[in-house]
Amino acid sequence: MSARATSLFDHNKYWAECFGTAPELPMSRAEMDALGWDSCDIIIVTGDAYVDHPSFGMAIIGRLLEASGFRVGIIAQPSWHSKDDFEALGKPNLYFGVAGGNMDSMINRYTADKKVRNDDAYTPDGVGGKRPDRCSLVYTQRCKEAYGDVPIVLGGIEASLRRIAHFDYWQDTVRRSILLDATADILLYGNAERAIIELSHRIARGERVEDIRDIRGTALIRNDAPDGWWEIDSTRIDRPGRIDQIVSPYVNTQELDACATTQAETIDDEKVLRFVPDAKRNRDRTVIRLPSFEKVCDDAVLYAHANRVLHLETNPGNARALVQAHGKRDLWVNPPALPLTTDEMDYVFGMPFTRVPHTSYGDARIPAYEMIRFSVNIMRGCFGGCTFCSITEHEGRIIQNRSEESILEEIEKIRDTVPGFTGVISDLGGPTANMYRLACKSREIEAACRLPSCVFPGICSNLNTDHSSLTTLYRKARELPGVKKVLIASGLRYDLAVENPEYVKELVTHHVGGYLKIAPEHTEDGPLDKMMKPGIGSYSRFKEMFERFSEDAGKEQFLIPYFIAAHPGTTDEDMVNLALWLKKNNFRADQVQAFYPSPMATATAMYHSGKNPLRKVTYKSDEVEIVKTPEKRQLHKALLRYHDPKNWPLIRSALREMSLSRLIGPDKEQLVPVDQSDEKKIRGSARRKNTASAHEKRIRKGKALSQHTGLPPRAKH
Repeated sequence: MSARATSLFDHNKYWAECFGTAPELPMSRAEMDALGWDSCDIIIVTGDAYVDHPSFGMAIIGRLLEASGFRVGIIAQPSWHSKDDFEALGKPNLYFGVAGGNMDSMINRYTADKKVRNDDAYTPDGVGGKRPDRCSLVYTQRCKEAYGDVPIVLGGIEASLRRIAHFDYWQDTVRRSILLDATADILLYGNAERAIIELSHRIARGERVEDIRDIRGTALIRNDAPDGWWEIDSTRIDRPGRIDQIVSPYVNTQELDACATTQAETIDDEKVLRFVPDAKRNRDRTVIRLPSFEKVCDDAVLYAHANRVLHLETNPGNARALVQAHGKRDLWVNPPALPLTTDEMDYVFGMPFTRVPHTSYGDARIPAYEMIRFSVNIMRGCFGGCTFCSITEHEGRIIQNRSEESILEEIEKIRDTVPGFTGVISDLGGPTANMYRLACKSREIEAACRLPSCVFPGICSNLNTDHSSLTTLYRKARELPGVKKVLIASGLRYDLAVENPEYVKELVTHHVGGYLKIAPEHTEDGPLDKMMKPGIGSYSRFKEMFERFSEDAGKEQFLIPYFIAAHPGTTDEDMVNLALWLKKNNFRADQVQAFYPSPMATATAMYHSGKNPLRKVTYKSDEVEIVKTPEKRQLHKALLRYHDPKNWPLIRSALREMSLSRLIGPDKEQLVPVDQSDEKKIRGSARRKNTASAHEKRIRKGKALSQHTGLPPRAKH
């Protein structure tokens, strides 16, 4: 059962291709009738409004399945209080595809302080409350109520981030894999184009979902181990006592070849044995057993260990399958899907998207669409590895690029077909603005690499950082007829940008609309190391370039840096130093971002366990400073907004507790002014002191006079 990988072009089209391309995927029986459909082959249920645009997951997957010959219907934001909306398109012939939407439904609905949001950017007119908490679970149950014999395929970012046992910030506990809680038949993680096409064709050929166990990028439940597989116990954290230890998941198995070896090593002052059998193991038939759900639920250190192993097994070139027991059943996670080639990326983004919301929404505004309707996604993935970010867990760290021709064609399509286009492309980017065509210099090294980041603690010497392809793309895009301006709104990786002054000059001269957002996140090494972000020196280098090239272009432009409060590894002193840096640089943040523990992120494992999964985790390994209490989180946010008078009492109190009262006062080097009531007390005390001093002088003068005249001093009445 080695995991298979197939091309998007490997399959013959399904017979229903004869129905052709739908103007927009149907959301009602009336639309199905107009298309001549008696049924849908696949029905996608999503927590977002249906927008036929390549920035929306249901549109990409729906159009891709349509191009493969399947009839695809959409049930968008159904009422979950009954099964009625889930029966609206009838019974699908192959399966229901369930996804929470472009965001995890809990992050979509709640702030980092667990307050309910009043709006939802993915809903018509931004109305909040149109999807339930953990909507993938609820939608799956309603699909089963509607048609109990129809398979359910779970996907989207909500499923990706919850594919194994994961810490749930909102319940402050570890939850089971979403696959078990939802009781779906199979889970697809990542962008999933390869997996969904292969799965759909195999189901269409008559294979049962429960028998399809070998597709990369999928997770499933199994009760037996396949024959011929080698299982490795991931556990490197052991209770005191001598045990037999199996191969460390931190060791590349290529180093563990033919001959049998027995090594002794010391862990927690106990001797343990590591036994390597007399056989060269095949990574494609190796599975790593993570600690069970029950163990990681009860033991936060084991949770951090499991999280570390998961992230070590994310490179499609060397990742092994993972297995995690949930009670008597095993959750099996196949290795990640192979990245799409440029031809495949062009194919996916070349689908006949209308690029507008479904006509059933009428004149309603969908805020998320309004933000991206004139933007173009040029690539996928991110090799930055920021521990608080979910991109790596979902899209992977290997960059997948579109061709220059495909991107320029999409810009022309926007120009010619999208209502309201004024000549301004709002963004050419992706998860990051400037990783287009960047990759490892060697495919062999890339396939073998197990590091979580290519740019931390510094830029890897094997990484190609040449931005010339991106610079050329910018120039060609803005030269297209009818295009007045091309802006860059995606987050910029400035530590890469500074290696390419020509790119920075091009960006600053032509593609900044007055403000450019970047994310240094912090100034202090402690939290930056836990984030896997570069030091503030890289920001300073970029700022100098930005200001110089802006001046050369005769433009007044500004950097808008973003910072995170309350991230694991951040002390109160770190936040004070950050606030002082902000004040010294005359920067006042209008909005601040508090750390949000998203499921499965490395920083979330730090938050839950107090350990650092970026290094080997043991019970004796160093503790990570964690900010959990509402009071501490509020303080850290207040320090980011040191200039707001509402925050001054809290900051003053904290500074006194930290023995930093010297930072309270009116000077530039001080953080917040003295409290006015305190000033009155001080002035009153000073006046009393001065009065007493004058009185003493008069008494002394009187004494001197009496001594001179022989008369007693005058009494004060």
